[in-house]
Amino acid sequence: MTTHAKRERLLFADLLEAAGAEAPTLCDGWKTRDLAAHVVVRERRADAAAGIMIGALKSRLERVQAEFAAKPYEELVQLVRTGPPKLSPFGLKQVDEAANTVEFYVHAEDVRRAQPDWSRRELDPVFADVLWSRMERTAKMLGRRSQVGLVLRRPDGRTVVARKGAPVVTVTGEPGELLLFAFGRQDVADVELAGDKDAVERLQLSRLGM
Repeated sequence: MTTHAKRERLLFADLLEAAGAEAPTLCDGWKTRDLAAHVVVRERRADAAAGIMIGALKSRLERVQAEFAAKPYEELVQLVRTGPPKLSPFGLKQVDEAANTVEFYVHAEDVRRAQPDWSRRELDPVFADVLWSRMERTAKMLGRRSQVGLVLRRPDGRTVVARKGAPVVTVTGEPGELLLFAFGRQDVADVELAGDKDAVERLQLSRLGM
């Protein structure tokens, strides 16, 4: 049975392949080649990937990532598609599902929504609930830099508080759209914002995400 993470990985790889090596993405300064290299390094080079979270190792991360980005693009996309080596923790189904479901969903949209003719993808209810569950667990971390109180709400009324405080802005949308918003893709997320005008503007300028 194909897991959510596996399905999102294959979709991401297909989007990378279709877009080509030099297409824009929603990640500042990164083209598709750079985004693909980031994913491959994260899964295959733990010694360098630590630089994602540890500032002192950032230069090593950038160097290794540049080396992967210099590979032939077809090879790079194939590394994304086939996934990590067997000895990698990411090779374990449970780890892959926990660590990569959201990762690949967001990055697939980073490619899709950076193109001028993008269209919103409709998610099946089961996958939407999976994304919502991840949102509930990570909302406070993703919203920690919000300049205002932040509440995320599904159309059915289920909510999660991403940041306490006043004034409060309530962001309403489907789980996938809320997740993109919370990951800092405010400009492309299909959501509705309710709150004072000044608070809404401050939220839109906030640096949300990891």
